[in-house]
Amino acid sequence: MKYKAYLIEENDGKFSGSIKELDIPSLDDGRVLIKVKYSSLNYKDALAASGAKGVVRSYPFVPGVDVAGEIIESSSENFSAGDNVIATGYKMGMAEFGGFGEIVHLPEEWIVKSPKNFSSFEAMCYGTAGITAAECVKKITDKNVSNSLPVLVSGSTGGVGSVAVGLLSKLGYEVHAITGKPNESDLLKEIGATEIISRHEYMSEPTKPLDKGIYASGVDTVGGDILAKMISMTSNQGVVSCCGNVGGASFTTSVFPFILRGVQLSGIDSAESPIEIKKELWNLLSNSWALDLSKQTKTVGIADIGSEIDKILQGGQIGRVVIKHGD
Repeated sequence: MKYKAYLIEENDGKFSGSIKELDIPSLDDGRVLIKVKYSSLNYKDALAASGAKGVVRSYPFVPGVDVAGEIIESSSENFSAGDNVIATGYKMGMAEFGGFGEIVHLPEEWIVKSPKNFSSFEAMCYGTAGITAAECVKKITDKNVSNSLPVLVSGSTGGVGSVAVGLLSKLGYEVHAITGKPNESDLLKEIGATEIISRHEYMSEPTKPLDKGIYASGVDTVGGDILAKMISMTSNQGVVSCCGNVGGASFTTSVFPFILRGVQLSGIDSAESPIEIKKELWNLLSNSWALDLSKQTKTVGIADIGSEIDKILQGGQIGRVVIKHGD
């Protein structure tokens, strides 16, 4: 038996992707075979497709850190054929063939049953980006941060940032969105931002060890100097959730925000979060935290993945890209 997948191959140091037919793997103990209905495109998938060092163990390889679909065969006592399930992160799309294929073969501890009345498409409109945004926001709500001051979100047109803007707005926070794409201001306002801040304007003044605390908290998706400045501008007992590094892997700050204001810097690695946390987040996103992501989601087939990968690597991707398998 065969299945279709977008396979990345390496030839003479160059990486390219194409649709290939692969053999369906035999079912191992404690694993399930999932017929993938939808996946999604994330920055890590694009890195895997481009051959970036340290992302994928070896090639040829099928990327895709997100999966939503139906179990077709199971050796697990916790899952049965016919169960609708979601899987995100862990080593899927890195060491295990991922959601850019019609079939995945995964350990049972990586998957959750899809909440009732929550379709595979809806799950992948969020995907890893959405669950990362939800975990960032939950760090803020768990601290009972007041909504008397705005919350700042960087990288706000990206997958994580755009969902974070929507969630924070839904939960009653005034959201100020930092973006390098000011032409997307109308979209950001549509999804919940009340003020749009140009990245260039935001970084035009040097970062101070302790600036005016005009933000209740922040969600940073880019890292680097923007993260440092966000920390310095966060008010007393605020939380800054950090989950990205496209703006730089290092930053310089001082201890003052932490020891004079009690600011908490919370790192988010949703890929490796315990499965129980993922279950909780999926239940929130399917119920009280549910968003209409239709205006910020594009659906493509696997034949169109290549151009979308190029776009995300060039920083031109807006919102979410969902990958549909089959007709």
